[in-house]
Amino acid sequence: MNKPVPFVALLRGINVGKAKRIAMADLRQLVEELGFGQVKTLLTSGNVVFTARPGDAITAADRIQTAIASTLGVFSRVTVISAAELARAIADDPLTKIAVDPSRMLFAVATDPLGMRALQPLAREDWVPEALALSDRIAWIWSPHGVLDSKAAAAINRALKDAVTMRNRATMQKLHALCIAIM
Repeated sequence: MNKPVPFVALLRGINVGKAKRIAMADLRQLVEELGFGQVKTLLTSGNVVFTARPGDAITAADRIQTAIASTLGVFSRVTVISAAELARAIADDPLTKIAVDPSRMLFAVATDPLGMRALQPLAREDWVPEALALSDRIAWIWSPHGVLDSKAAAAINRALKDAVTMRNRATMQKLHALCIAIM
């Protein structure tokens, strides 16, 4: 039928430094009040796992983003992916053989899959010692010298601005485990 399934909302730039501070308890409550089920947060950087009917997920990002701005007074771009998309992104990661440190392996998730077209020229560049690979919704970035020094991540941020958010492999794996736990 139309049984609720897990989704992940990724909030861009939450609780990084002193700006855009949101308590995770407030974020959980807000997402629950929007009618989503089994709401869980991970870490303090704006990762929310919840269940929704598949049709409801289409508007989930906009609804959560609008509610955060109006209720909590913080603007943060929200990207929602399904648990299935998350599982695929982890399983299809083409950089696993070279990306030995999960904290330096980034998953860049585009808010709008059409935005990934803007990254096609970047995929043809030589990023050594970094590496970059693209799918229709995810860019994988290996940044062996650290995320903050990643030229590929900086180029993606310049190309997509706030229409992309990044998480490291360790966080994505934890989010995937949460999705499995609420299935």
